[in-house]
Amino acid sequence: MNRTKVFTGSPWEPQVGYCRAIRVGNRIEVAGTTAMKDGEVVGAGNAYEQARYVLQTIEHALHELGATMSDVIRTRMFVTNISLWEEFGRAHGEFFREVQPVATMVEVKALIDPDLMIEIEVEAVVG
Repeated sequence: MNRTKVFTGSPWEPQVGYCRAIRVGNRIEVAGTTAMKDGEVVGAGNAYEQARYVLQTIEHALHELGATMSDVIRTRMFVTNISLWEEFGRAHGEFFREVQPVATMVEVKALIDPDLMIEIEVEAVVG
């Protein structure tokens, strides 16, 4: 089956050996995505802004593969401070209030950069 991949230019993609998103048939998987742009953290110290930026990045990757946020069936949110769940959830709700995919939010000890507060991955089915 054909695989179509999306890359975002993250320095970790070639180093670790992964792509941002991949489409195989009608399924799309988006890798864990953080609020990094050109090696800098977007929205440092702001849970809502980081989550919003991550979801915009995911939305762009989905569009490149012929999908939209309404095709998302699952989200997984890895957060470094679960007490900020309302801020992360507010951003998630702005993108998925009508779609209502299944969602998981769990607290993790750390992400790859200490200023990162959230990492999100999604699964989508097109058609």
